[in-house]
Amino acid sequence: MLRRIALALTASAALLGALPLAAQAHSQPAPSGPVPPPIGVPGLGAGPGLGGAQDRLTVTVRDAGAGDGTYELRCRPGGGDHRDVVGACARLAELAAEGRDPFAPVPRDAMCTMQYGGDATARVEGSWRGRAVDASFARTDGCRIAKWDQLVPVLPSTGS
Repeated sequence: MLRRIALALTASAALLGALPLAAQAHSQPAPSGPVPPPIGVPGLGAGPGLGGAQDRLTVTVRDAGAGDGTYELRCRPGGGDHRDVVGACARLAELAAEGRDPFAPVPRDAMCTMQYGGDATARVEGSWRGRAVDASFARTDGCRIAKWDQLVPVLPSTGS
């Protein structure tokens, strides 16, 4: 009897020890497909590989404070009226180099903290790395706050 209890406790402890790892696996959104590697100077050089295709994004931000508005961001080569073209393009190139898709939605089965990061919303439309982009962002829970924060300076820092 004691042996069964000891085995049950050992199995329970092993299972509980694995839970934080499982939760971490869902804390970062998984890429929805392969992301091409960066080309040339991070975010700015056109370089070979995508036929010189330019990244062209329209970023619309609401209720974020000083960053509100609609901006055009072009990368490879950099341009547009975004407040930080160089920083935003470099961040997108960095995410691509890490194999991360910054525009993928938060997975439905993600375990997100129940916290509220403010009323800020954003929409990004256009093309990035040769594919269409139509992504929405908000700060309504921990997963969405992290997703927003990973895109600063493409999206404005909200200070929270």
